[in-house]
Amino acid sequence: MTNHRTVLSLSLIGTIIIIINLISCAPQFGQVVISKPDEFRHSYEAKEGVILKSIARVFIERSVGSNVRINHKKLTVESDYLVQGDWRTKSNARVRRLNWKECEVVLSFITEKKTETGWEMRRLLDKEQYEVFFSTLELKIYEEMSKIE
Repeated sequence: MTNHRTVLSLSLIGTIIIIINLISCAPQFGQVVISKPDEFRHSYEAKEGVILKSIARVFIERSVGSNVRINHKKLTVESDYLVQGDWRTKSNARVRRLNWKECEVVLSFITEKKTETGWEMRRLLDKEQYEVFFSTLELKIYEEMSKIE
């Protein structure tokens, strides 16, 4: 029971950190137009299947896309666009085995703003927000591994 409370507390702290980071960059929030989505990488000591399930859970819990799908053959997790007002967000993650005990996750959030000329890709998250996501993902990986044992 204590483990569950600890995980919930850490997830809540992660969510608060994301909100604070978004508020702190409110003046430039979504103003940077980009041509290619940002990608960030992080390594974990877990098997591909555990990581894929954990990524899908975080995508669903954080509402960073709709219709989240795991492709076990390509080792990817993808979502469809989630539209909210003039914004839409889509998430992608790839998992790659590095060695016998480590896998790398390549994560990308695609955020677009509706304009008069169509959808424009915008930078909504910086490296710090991706790091918070990776920390949350690490907790989910531990949760997923504890289910198996």
